[in-house]
Amino acid sequence: MQKRIESDCIAQFMERCKKCGLRITPQRCAVFKELLKSKKHPTADEMFQKVKQEFPNISYDTVNRTLLTFAEIGLVDVVSTKGGPRRFDPVMDNHHHFHCVNCGKIIDFYSEQYSNLQIPQNIKDDFTVFTQRVVLNGLCKQCRKRRDSRIAISQ
Repeated sequence: MQKRIESDCIAQFMERCKKCGLRITPQRCAVFKELLKSKKHPTADEMFQKVKQEFPNISYDTVNRTLLTFAEIGLVDVVSTKGGPRRFDPVMDNHHHFHCVNCGKIIDFYSEQYSNLQIPQNIKDDFTVFTQRVVLNGLCKQCRKRRDSRIAISQ
């Protein structure tokens, strides 16, 4: 089943590239496949480290530009973090993010309630909204446990 999903994603990738006039190169395919394998929201540097294992001569700039091109044509989303590097999200279905302000982890979550939030009228009047994503900031489970154990020790 997983192989079928991956091959469907690759087919969609190739179709989108062709539609946007983007050549389908082995390097672009490798970047896209590594994105699909990623269980987190990788940085360009993390992607570069993975892809250069298959293509040792690929440059960081090529990987970074490829990721930004993928974002431009709607294959990935760029996830911003405060003060951190750009992260890339290959999950294009409607979901939301929890961002740990301590370790920087970004966790996807799904919420029908958040997905159905009403857009304020002044926003509707002034802008065209394509997607809506809620971002929650706080401490992930692991960071919260570490903080709680430090507090317990100091008491």
